[in-house]
Amino acid sequence: MDIKDIQNLIKFVAKSGASEVKLEMEDIKITIKTGGDSERAEASVYPATHAVMHAAPAALQAPVPSPAAPAPESSPAAAAPAAESDKYITVKSPIIGTFYRKPSPDKSVFVEVGDTVSPGSVLCVIEAMKLFNEIECEVSGKIVKVLVDDSSPVEFDQPLFLIDPA
Repeated sequence: MDIKDIQNLIKFVAKSGASEVKLEMEDIKITIKTGGDSERAEASVYPATHAVMHAAPAALQAPVPSPAAPAPESSPAAAAPAAESDKYITVKSPIIGTFYRKPSPDKSVFVEVGDTVSPGSVLCVIEAMKLFNEIECEVSGKIVKVLVDDSSPVEFDQPLFLIDPA
């Protein structure tokens, strides 16, 4: 369920006159409470990690811009780098947070481009809600590229590293 579906659900519940609606699915729990007037609704979303997200009242939400038109077909020159990166394994962020290449500011980075890694090697840490989560490598190989700058925010499933398994 994406944010647009949740916003539509909030609007529907607010208009229906119901004071509270709970929805539970495999990996998400949603509770929508209305404050009596049909213009204000609040939603609590609980993903599998039990983080809490509060949606803004329906009347205050900014309109969501429509997606841009699809890009034109890429040239063969642009397709060559993409084909070259297909042989690499992409390590993606398992959580939302702040990406750090070092365990602390006075220490050296976990891995550099060219380093050989094995399963269980720590690649970086991601800070989420004051907790520092070590991101470990799941494959053996060589670090080809670091895709994120140190101390940068990262999204769930955002590519962090390229690893050559050869």
